Amino acid sequence: MKILAIDTATEACSAALLWNDAVLTREQVAPQGHTRIILPMVSELLAETGASLQELDAIAFGRGPGSFTGVRIGIGAAQGLAYGANVPLIGISTLQMLAQGAYRRQQAEKVIAAIDARMNEIYLGAFTLQDGRMQPVLDEAVILPEQAAEFLQAVTAKIAGGVAVGTGFTSYTELAAKLGLLPTANQVELNLPWAQDMLPQAVAAYQAGEYCDPSLATPVYLRDKVTWKKLPGRE
Repeated sequence: MKILAIDTATEACSAALLWNDAVLTREQVAPQGHTRIILPMVSELLAETGASLQELDAIAFGRGPGSFTGVRIGIGAAQGLAYGANVPLIGISTLQMLAQGAYRRQQAEKVIAAIDARMNEIYLGAFTLQDGRMQPVLDEAVILPEQAAEFLQAVTAKIAGGVAVGTGFTSYTELAAKLGLLPTANQVELNLPWAQDMLPQAVAAYQAGEYCDPSLATPVYLRDKVTWKKLPGRE
């Protein structure tokens, strides 16, 4: 199977190429450089394998949540590449990527992923391992950090002793302890999503026929819809 994955939804900018059994990656922390960096990363990966876009089965992209601008850059780049190659797109959750990365690096089987959403809020998701892939145990949401315990209450038994990962936990340093989670590592790279961690989900989605025409690819911002009740006194 041949799948290209790209992500620019956060401070991280990355691309990964699954080419049969090999996985090649390009990764960089570049808060302001996504537009300039992402397509050259793709070109480097293709050149390294001697491959062309037309040989791909699909292109996966980080659909968010994350930076509004970053998510739009990623989906725009993915659409442009997919139109040129005449291949379908597969959108993967940024939080799910974080969880998959924790499994890849730490063999974590229960993961709570959080991204700093600014405006004193976090994007939050909870995941458990199923057949080698991190799967959500509740809908993702944008919430206040102090709402996290209540939000996760329904799945406490499933995530007990889990690992915390993401900038939501590095920005709110006491949150992991309050939730009874193993603390997140301090290294920046360990708390950002990387494109290679889309690939397990993308392969499964492609095999299940869960892909779409580039024109139908949509980002996920979470703030577009009401996902969690606000505390009294907040708009």
